[in-house]
Amino acid sequence: MGTRTGIGEVLRARGITQRFGNRVVLADVDFDVPSGTVIGLLGPNGAGKTTLMRILFGVLAPDSGTVEWQGRSATDADRRAWGYMPQERGLYREMRVLDLLVWIARLHGLDRHTGETRALRLLEQLDLESRARDKISSLSGGMSQRVQLAAAMVHGPELLVLDEPFAGLDPVAVRFLSEVIREHTRAGGNLLFSSHQLDLVEDLCESITLLNRGRVVLQGDVKQLKASSPNRWLRVDVAVEPSWIDPSAAQIGTVDASGTRLRLLPGADPGEVLDSIRAHARPNDFGVEAPTLSELFLDAAGVHPDSLDEGRLDDDRDDASRALVVPEEPRR
Repeated sequence: MGTRTGIGEVLRARGITQRFGNRVVLADVDFDVPSGTVIGLLGPNGAGKTTLMRILFGVLAPDSGTVEWQGRSATDADRRAWGYMPQERGLYREMRVLDLLVWIARLHGLDRHTGETRALRLLEQLDLESRARDKISSLSGGMSQRVQLAAAMVHGPELLVLDEPFAGLDPVAVRFLSEVIREHTRAGGNLLFSSHQLDLVEDLCESITLLNRGRVVLQGDVKQLKASSPNRWLRVDVAVEPSWIDPSAAQIGTVDASGTRLRLLPGADPGEVLDSIRAHARPNDFGVEAPTLSELFLDAAGVHPDSLDEGRLDDDRDDASRALVVPEEPRR
C-alpha cells in the first residue's frame, strides 16, 4: 500500500439522530475520522454502533444530522469507494480465495490484472498467499476473517470501516489484525473500527468515541483522557480481601487470576494502602496506574459494559451487512 497524499482528509458526522418508533437509538452524535489516526467507535452491545455505521454508508437515512467526506456531503459514489468489513461475515464459501478477491475488485471498477495484482499483494501481507487457490470453506475462522478484511481493502480505499473486527479471534489473530490496521493509518489512510471489547483494543485506539445507549459519553485522545482523569488505581498481583484495606482509602475494583485492582479514593496514599495489603500477603508485582477504557466508561456512564443488556438497537444488522458487502454471487 503506497503512501497517500491526502493527509488531513476526514470523515465527519454531525448531529446524527436516529429513532425507531419512540425509541431514540442515536442522539446528536458527532465524531471525526481524520487520516493517519486509528479511531475507535466503542461501547457495549446495543449502544448504537452498527446503526451509526449503517448511516455512514447510506443504508439508513438519519432523522437528522449530516455525514461529510473531504469537506462536503458524502455521496453514494464516495460510499461505494470506501472499504467495509461487517460484523457478520459475508463470504461465498465455495469460491476460491483469489477468485473472490478479484471478483470484488472488478465490482469496484478495477480491471482483472490490477485486481489480481492487488489481491495477491494483500494475501501476502495477510500471510495467506499459500491459500490463494483454496476454497474459503477450507479456511479456519481466523483465516476467513483475514479474507474478509482483504475483500474490504482490495480496491485500495482511503477510508476503511471495520465493525467488530476482533470478535471471536484468538490473541495471535488480534495482534496480527491490529498491525494491519496500524499499517493502513501509517500510510495515511482513514480508519474507523467498532468494538465492545474496550480493554482488548485499548492499546490500538489513538482516539475514541464511546457510546452508551446511543449517546456519546466520552470522546477524545485516549492518552489525554487517561491523563485528565482524577482516578488512579493500585494494581497488585495478589487477591485482596476487603477487610485488609481502609474503605476510606481504597475500594476493590476487580479480582482475577492476575491479582487485584483497587480504586484509590481522593487523598489516599498508595504506599499506605500497599502496606495494609503487605500485612496480609506479599505482592511481588504492583503499581499505580491510570484507569483503563472500561474504567473510564464506568465513570462516564455509571454502568459497566458487561452489565448492560444486549439491547435491540442492532437487530437488523444482518440485512444491513448483506446490503453493504454481499452482492449476487457470480455465475460460474
